[in-house]
Amino acid sequence: MAKSIERYFNLALYLLVLSGFGTLASSGQLDLPAVVFVTSALLFRGYLLLTQHHFVIPEAFTSYLTLIYVLVYFADYFFLSGTFLTATVHLVLFLMVVRLFSLQRTRDHYMLAVLSFLMVLASAVLTVSSVFLFAFAGFLLVAILTFVLMEMRHSLGPGPLSADSDTPAIAHDPRTSSHRQMLHGLLAIAPALMLLILIGSFFVFFFLPRVSSRYLTAYAPGNDVSTGFTDRLQLGRIGQIQQSSAVVMHIEIQNDVQGAYDLKWRGVALNSFDGKVWVNSFSPTQIPSLADGSYQLSSPAPPALSAIPQRSIHYRVLMEPIGTNVFFLAEKPHRLSGNFRLLATDAGGAVYDLDLEHPISRYDAESDLPEVDADQLRLSANNPPGWANEYLKLPPLDLRILHLAEQITASSPTNFDKALAIEQYLRSHFGYTLQLPRTQPRDPLANFLFERKQGHCEYFASSMAVMLRAVHIPSRIVNGFRTGEFNDLTGQYVIRASNAHSWVEAYFPGSGWISFDPTPPGTLPTHTGWSRLQLYVDAAASFWREWIINYDAGHQRALGRDAALNSRRFLDGVRLWVAEQHRALLRSARRAHRHITNFPLRWLAALILLALLLAVLINFRRLLRALRAHSLRTHPTRAPRESAALWYERMVRRLARLGWRKSPSQTPADFVSAIQEPVLRKKVARFTRTYESARFGRSVDDARALPKLFEEMIADKNHAEEKKPTQAAG
Repeated sequence: MAKSIERYFNLALYLLVLSGFGTLASSGQLDLPAVVFVTSALLFRGYLLLTQHHFVIPEAFTSYLTLIYVLVYFADYFFLSGTFLTATVHLVLFLMVVRLFSLQRTRDHYMLAVLSFLMVLASAVLTVSSVFLFAFAGFLLVAILTFVLMEMRHSLGPGPLSADSDTPAIAHDPRTSSHRQMLHGLLAIAPALMLLILIGSFFVFFFLPRVSSRYLTAYAPGNDVSTGFTDRLQLGRIGQIQQSSAVVMHIEIQNDVQGAYDLKWRGVALNSFDGKVWVNSFSPTQIPSLADGSYQLSSPAPPALSAIPQRSIHYRVLMEPIGTNVFFLAEKPHRLSGNFRLLATDAGGAVYDLDLEHPISRYDAESDLPEVDADQLRLSANNPPGWANEYLKLPPLDLRILHLAEQITASSPTNFDKALAIEQYLRSHFGYTLQLPRTQPRDPLANFLFERKQGHCEYFASSMAVMLRAVHIPSRIVNGFRTGEFNDLTGQYVIRASNAHSWVEAYFPGSGWISFDPTPPGTLPTHTGWSRLQLYVDAAASFWREWIINYDAGHQRALGRDAALNSRRFLDGVRLWVAEQHRALLRSARRAHRHITNFPLRWLAALILLALLLAVLINFRRLLRALRAHSLRTHPTRAPRESAALWYERMVRRLARLGWRKSPSQTPADFVSAIQEPVLRKKVARFTRTYESARFGRSVDDARALPKLFEEMIADKNHAEEKKPTQAAG
C-alpha cells in the first residue's frame, strides 16, 4: 500500500506542475524559448515516470545551478526581458525545472507544490481571459489529489521517500484490489471537493463586500495596440496593429438589438505631419467632474452649429487591458461617466484618463451623431479662420502631390466638393492591402501615390489630409476603430485590433469638423458555423470580463437590486397564482353545488359508478389473479402444474372450513394421515396422489381429473360435518 501511495503521489505532483505550467502558458504571455525549455523538461520527466527510471540531480550541483541563475536573473531583468514580472516568471520556471529533477526530501515536494502555485498566480496577473477559469479548475482538481496523497504519505511515517528509490522499504502488496479501491476513492473525492470549493468561492466572490485594490496588477504587461493610439504615430503602425484579431473592446448601444450602427470610434486626432510621422501638438487640459461624478466633454454648440440635425445615442464600452489611457468615443461626445477621478481632453477632441488608480475598463458615454447636410456645407466660406492655420501646415513634399491635389479639385467650386473629389479619387484609383514594405521609403506618401498605389488606411488618410491642406482646407487625421461584428447573443459590437482605422476630419466654417474616409471598403466577412461558434465564445468571454474581472461594488449593488427585484416578482407571481387557484376552486365548488342541488339522482348515480370504478382499480391486481386462477382451474390442460397447485390450495381451504386445518409444517402425506375420518381420508389421499402426479409429473390427465375429485369430496360434505373434529392431529 505504501508503495502505491508513493507512486500515485509522484504522479499527482507531476500533474500538478504540468497543470500549473499549462495555466501559465495559456495566458499567451510566455516567450517561445521559455515554453520550449519547460515543455521539454516536463516531457522528459513524464518519460522517466512512465518507464520508472531513476534520475536525480545531486544536491551540490543543484545549489551551484541556483547561485548561477541569480546572476542570470539580474541579466534577464536589466538586459533581456527588461521587466520585473517576466524575469521573475523565468526564475520560477527555472527553479521548478531544477527542483523537478532533484526530489530527495519531503521539503522538495512542498517546494515544488509552492512553485506550481506561483505559476498559477503569475498567470492570474498576465491574463484576464476566461480560459483561466478552466485551467485553474484543472489545477485545483490536481492540487486536491496531490495534497490528499501528501497527507496519506506523511501519515505512514518514515518509509520510501521517493518512488525512484532502488530498494523500497515495503514489499509489493499482492492485494491489488485495495490499491484500486484507494485510486477510485481519490478520483471520486477530488472532483467533489473541487466543486464544493468553487461553489463556496462563488458565494464568497459575489457577496463579500468589494474593496478597491490593485495587488500585482502594476506588473501586468501592456499591449502593442496601445502604441498606435498615442500622441505620435509613424506611418505603417496601424497596419501592424491590423494584423492581429485580438479583441480590443465590446460596445453596447442602448436600444440597438440588431446591429444597426456603422460608426467610427475616435481615439486621438493628430495635426502635425513631418512627412513620415503624425504628432498631436496640443496639451490636454483637465475636465471638471459634475455633481453626479460624470464629465461634460463638450460645451453647448454655438447657434450656427446647433441647427445641424443630429441624433443622440447612449452606449457602454467594455475595454480589454490594452494599456492605453485614451477613451474611444463616437463622434461628437458630450458626456462620459465611470469610475474615474481625473479626466482631460485636448483641442483635437481626444479624452484621456489621468487616474492611475483606475485604468480604463468600463465606461458609459453619450454622443450626438450629426447628419451631414451637403447643401449647408457647400455654403461654408472657403476662407478658414485664423486659428485653423495650425491645420494647414505642410512639410517639404514631392511637388507631384501638390499638382495632383490641384488636378483633382480643379473642377470643384467649393471646399466641400474638393474634399469629396479627393476622397472619391483615393477610393477609386488605389488598392487596399496590409502588405507593408520591408523598408520605409524616403517619401512614404509619394511612394504610395505614384509607385505602389496600394496601402492601408494610414496612407489613404495621410494622403487626403495633405492634399486638403494643399488646397487650403484645414484637416487632421484621427486614429480609432471602425465598428466590428455585432454579436446578437450579447447585443454588443465586438471590436478587434484588425478594426483599427485612420480617417480624416476637415474643417468647414459654420459646420465644424466633418469626417471623410478615403480608404476603400473591405470585403465583408463570410459567416460560417465556425464564426457562429466564435460568437458563443465571445459571449462567454464578455460575461467573464463584465462579471468577474470588472466585478466591483457597483456590480454588487446591481446584482443585489436585481436579486431583490426578481425575488419580489417571483413572490408576487406565486401569490397571484395561489389567489387565482383559490378563486377557481371556489367557482368550481359553486358550480358543483348547483349541479348536485338541481340533479341529485344523476349525481348519486355518478358517485356510485365512481365508487365502483375505484373499487375495481384498487382490487385490479386481485381481480387479475382471480381471473387467471379461474381460467387455470377451468382449463387445467393449459398449465398442469399451476392448475394442480390451485386445486390443491382450494381443497385445503375447503377442508379448513370443515375443521381439518393443514399446518404449514405438514407435508401433503402428513396431512392425509392426520384426517381421522376414513372415508374422507381415502378421498383426500386419492386427490393428493393425483395432485402430486399433475404437479411434479406434469400429467395432463391427472390435472383434468382434479376438478371431478374435488366435487366428490364436496358431495361427502354432510358426512364430514356430522363427524366435525375439533382439529387435525399432527
